[in-house]
Amino acid sequence: MSSINGSTRRSVLQGLPLVLALVACACGGVAKTATTTSTSGGSNPTSPSNPSSPTTPGSTMVTVSPSTANVRVGGSAQFTATVMGNSNTSVTWSVNGTAGGSATVGTISASGNYTAPTTLPSPDSLTVTATSVATSSASGTSAVTILNPTPTLVGVNPASTGTGSFSITLTGANFISGAKVYLSGTALTTAFVSSTQLTASGSESTSGVYALTVVNPDPGSSSSNSLNFQIGSSQQQISACSQMSLGQGASLNGFVPFSSSSPWNQDISAAAVDSNSTAIINFIGGSIGLHPDFGSGEYQGSDIGIPYTVAGAGQAQIPVNFTAYGDESDPGPMPIALTDPIEGDPNPGTGDRHVLVLDNVNCFLYEMDNSNPQASSWNADSAAVWDLLGNEQRPYTWTSADAAGLPIFPGLVRYDEVAAGAIHHAIRFTLQSSRAAFIPPASHWAANSSNALAAPMGMRLRLKASFNISGFSATNQVILKAFQKYGIIMADNGSSMYIGGAPDSRWDNDDLHNLGSVTASDFEVMQMSPVYTSANVPTGAAPQITSFTASANSVASGTQVTLSWQQTGAGYVIVSPQVGAVRGSSVMVTPTATTTYTLYATNAFGQTKSTVTVTVH
Repeated sequence: MSSINGSTRRSVLQGLPLVLALVACACGGVAKTATTTSTSGGSNPTSPSNPSSPTTPGSTMVTVSPSTANVRVGGSAQFTATVMGNSNTSVTWSVNGTAGGSATVGTISASGNYTAPTTLPSPDSLTVTATSVATSSASGTSAVTILNPTPTLVGVNPASTGTGSFSITLTGANFISGAKVYLSGTALTTAFVSSTQLTASGSESTSGVYALTVVNPDPGSSSSNSLNFQIGSSQQQISACSQMSLGQGASLNGFVPFSSSSPWNQDISAAAVDSNSTAIINFIGGSIGLHPDFGSGEYQGSDIGIPYTVAGAGQAQIPVNFTAYGDESDPGPMPIALTDPIEGDPNPGTGDRHVLVLDNVNCFLYEMDNSNPQASSWNADSAAVWDLLGNEQRPYTWTSADAAGLPIFPGLVRYDEVAAGAIHHAIRFTLQSSRAAFIPPASHWAANSSNALAAPMGMRLRLKASFNISGFSATNQVILKAFQKYGIIMADNGSSMYIGGAPDSRWDNDDLHNLGSVTASDFEVMQMSPVYTSANVPTGAAPQITSFTASANSVASGTQVTLSWQQTGAGYVIVSPQVGAVRGSSVMVTPTATTTYTLYATNAFGQTKSTVTVTVH
């Protein structure tokens, strides 16, 4: 203090009690800091009648826990503030000095729940501050580092390729610029397209199944889940289809459609639950019970469920004429006999009229809807071909025999699997309401609701692990275990919680009815990412056909001709007419009249065509 006069002198006198208090403490008094101060014309601010004020001016302390934190883009963290030296423990939160934070640096709630921004800020280090409400000069901080998100890999197209050079397109979520695709640990040349799409290229001379992963760069470099990628042909895989028995409702004898990396076949028992799960289940109707839409016997003269047939080498290829969605269909011919069973036929005869056929020679699945046999061909609203050995993503926005653009057969409950003791895939189901969105492997929506809680096509539910299945029959326990391990996938609009299955005379309908005691509230919604709408449907390169030729362009009737092609990027190829879905890069035809052959090469981003004409003289 530089001088003693007037008010300054008075401050010194006021300070004397504080000095005495400190002396008393040092001599063995009570271990706390206290002060007695007075102000002219006012009450004592430290009196018990004003408990919200600090006990001692300047003695309030605030600490924040944790003191440091790493949070990924779009993630969250909970912070806790501890206020000492003040009976008022309320605080306000800020991020980098902005109350409540902002979209750039992240936001923080009144309870200290911090949500990181959706993009990496620059710099990526920031400060979360808790400030005492009672004493604004008292605050505590936590040093936060924002890390890049962990990528999620959903699909790869094509799902397999020949040896040598290849180019692939990967879809998923949380990809960022600088992400790198790895093939069993070897980095591929990678191009960033969007947060949901990457393209990559490389070369591999050895046939085999390789693991594809995506790694996002620092800060916080992290790797995605892996997907299997087949390089080179595998005759062993193709021959595996031959173990399927022939005929209507035949046993697959353990064969599981699609690769192990297919979303249909992935174990999701430990997958994350969607943050909006409870609200979505409530929108569906938590008390709605399961309804097995399959069984034994007949209802109004038709089998109960969706029938299927396994066809062999003797089944002729039949042309298919499209009556509604030809531009989103795979062309024929298809090995579907005109006598193959039709769902709901003959009664009521006006439903979906699905026809499902598996080819145990070439390992393809064929599905049609609103199917009606003609004298020597089929009429159908749409048709789809599925490679039973791959992990096919139907072209985005295309439908299939199911409204979701999904295959039907892999999602059916079948008696041969239940009898064997385990189902190794997810199950299809329907809901009354859906919105204009889909989740891969779905590719199409058929919205009948604008409610944000309505399901996107492809939404997956999982029976809660805590649900006690011990009171059910052995048959139903097999089904319920599949619901817990693989889940159920929303595939079409219809009655809510109806489960798809195949008819079989061995089902016990009364026993299946007991599954009705399992309700929607016993399920939880799996984390939905990515969700595609009209605003973010992935786009990319359709397959490229570099050549499509005939070994002879003018021949006599009945002469064999080899059609050959070179293409890149296709998940599967079809030659029409006469041939159908085919593997490899050539096929033999025997035209009896002048014929223009069309090669269709398809992947997740569309279909490319090329033609060649063989003149018969």
